[in-house]
Amino acid sequence: MKRRIRRNNLQNQMNVVPYIDVMLVLLVIFMVTAPMFTPGVINLPTVGKAAQVTVKPIEINIEADGSYSLTENGKTNPISTEDELVSKAIQASTDETPVVVSADKTIQYDKVINIVDKLYSSGIKKVALVVKQKNG
Repeated sequence: MKRRIRRNNLQNQMNVVPYIDVMLVLLVIFMVTAPMFTPGVINLPTVGKAAQVTVKPIEINIEADGSYSLTENGKTNPISTEDELVSKAIQASTDETPVVVSADKTIQYDKVINIVDKLYSSGIKKVALVVKQKNG
């Protein structure tokens, strides 16, 4: 009787375990680093005393590069033009909802006043500017 010697045949399957390990490591890295990035930090001007807002306002942000965004209920949406910004603020506001404008201190004064004027002329009466309070 002849004995047959069986050799290990090569498998035609891909080993994906190392790829899963790499993906899990990347996921952990992104989960750790994502909270470190704060989008849209605005360098506000400072004043001696500022009034505190009691109602959750609608916030209009004007970044240092001149771009606009609207923050409502914690959600920030980028806006491309002043007219679109004013119309979205009108849709989101009620008579009791204040609208606050946060503008970087390097933005031209005229740009901020233009936004405030458009908000007033569109019927929004509670408009304020956001500033940082000086320490001391």
